[in-house]
Amino acid sequence: MAKRPMFDPGRLRPRDEEGALFGPTTASGSPAADTTPDRPLTVSEVTARIKAAIAARLPPRLHVVGQLSNFKRHYSGHLYFTLKDAAAELACVCWRSSASRLKFQPSDGLEVIVSGYVDVYERGGRYQFYVQQIEPRGIGALELAFRQLHARLASEGLFDPTRKRPLPRFPRHLALVTSPTGAAVRDMLQTLQRRYPCVEVSLYPVAVQGATAAPQIASAIHRLSAFGERLGIELIIVGRGGGSLEDLWAFNEEVVARAVHACRLPVVSAVGHEVDVTICDLAADVRAATPTAAAELAVPVLGEVLAGLDQHGRRLARAARGRLDLGSTRLTAALRRRWCAEPLAIVHRRAQSIDELEHRTARLLSQRCAGLRRRLDLLGQTIQRIAPHAHWGRQCVRLAEARLRLSSVLGERMSRESRRFDAAARDVQRSPLLSRPSQERLRVESLRRRLVTAVYTERRTAAGRVESLAALLAALGHRSVLQRGYSITRLKKGRTIVRRKQQVRDGDRLITELADGEVESEVLNTRQLELFE
Repeated sequence: MAKRPMFDPGRLRPRDEEGALFGPTTASGSPAADTTPDRPLTVSEVTARIKAAIAARLPPRLHVVGQLSNFKRHYSGHLYFTLKDAAAELACVCWRSSASRLKFQPSDGLEVIVSGYVDVYERGGRYQFYVQQIEPRGIGALELAFRQLHARLASEGLFDPTRKRPLPRFPRHLALVTSPTGAAVRDMLQTLQRRYPCVEVSLYPVAVQGATAAPQIASAIHRLSAFGERLGIELIIVGRGGGSLEDLWAFNEEVVARAVHACRLPVVSAVGHEVDVTICDLAADVRAATPTAAAELAVPVLGEVLAGLDQHGRRLARAARGRLDLGSTRLTAALRRRWCAEPLAIVHRRAQSIDELEHRTARLLSQRCAGLRRRLDLLGQTIQRIAPHAHWGRQCVRLAEARLRLSSVLGERMSRESRRFDAAARDVQRSPLLSRPSQERLRVESLRRRLVTAVYTERRTAAGRVESLAALLAALGHRSVLQRGYSITRLKKGRTIVRRKQQVRDGDRLITELADGEVESEVLNTRQLELFE
């Protein structure tokens, strides 16, 4: 059986209702061995014919305009989205190798121009647009990436003016993070040498253009932040000369912006010309229009500093002379005064005043001690009249008698009530009311409870009176007086209470009774108080 010619997509034409749209082919796109016109095709054969037709009819690279929708970034790095307009939609795939080259972040609603080719995804049975390049429509990819990164970092506070630090006024050591071969580094070094030749400059060479520039710049800033203080570095200048947006793009990378934000040293950003604004400029503490301007901002003019110091020195000398003249005038005026001419006179007057105060203090102390002595004698006489120990003895006797009377009364009362109870019980037994034993038992029980209640009440009343008498006795006893800080002094010989100082002589032994015991002492000087009179 002869083979049919290869499938030619250019010769596609409709068939009648009994035929098929495409002639039968194998899964690989070759004609089927079976020439039977009505042989059914497999799904693979149909998909292969559609794929071949699309490949033959469409150019190998297309540029399509549309709006992004259903954008998804797979964990593998591939991008899946739909490109649509007002009338149709096109499923798109962007492999990781192409997605990694994008400078901006695609998002739903963004109108773009995509470049790539159309092919059939056999397993899913659908055609897809395989994207190789994406460009925002109406705005460049780098400009869009700049805007997106600016908005995201601004929301995180990296550009907050309140976090920006002032530059040191007189830096002793600064670092330049730039290319060692560019014109910018020469301009900065010449400006620094001309304005402030005493500053020490360290150059940290990095690439300022290309794919490796941003990591090198960020790494240099991190190292300076970590070890710059140990080296005495007080300021960092990051920058390069002018160029296109693509040339300056390393300073628009997120890694550089975060390194500048995290740096512990003040950072001056000097990228490009005055019209060029980068993310690094916004994140730095100070933005300079050009590298030369950065050097001028970093250091002062040495001649102006020296002129200022000279002017301040003259002002300080004039102020010092004025203060010396004023002090001399005041000293001369003070020397003319009497207290300065005769200082001992003031000392003598102060000494006399001190003697008078000492005499008055001794007299007041003597009067105070005499008054306290008189009050103590009066208190002793009052205590003697009250005789608390005798009253306490009488109260003890009265308390004992009350206890005896209470016991006798309670005994008689209980005997009487017992006899009444026994008589009532005998009457109940002899009474014809025995036919009602339950009622009599209740009555007897009631009488018993009343008797117990009356005895308990009487005992509680008597106990309360006894406690009141005991409290009164304790309050009037000499022990309570001793608890308040008083004491009783007796002669050891004879145990006589000492009421006046005439009762004792030098050498007598005394016993002093306190609240918690007694102490023995000896009279050394009966005339001790006369020293204060």
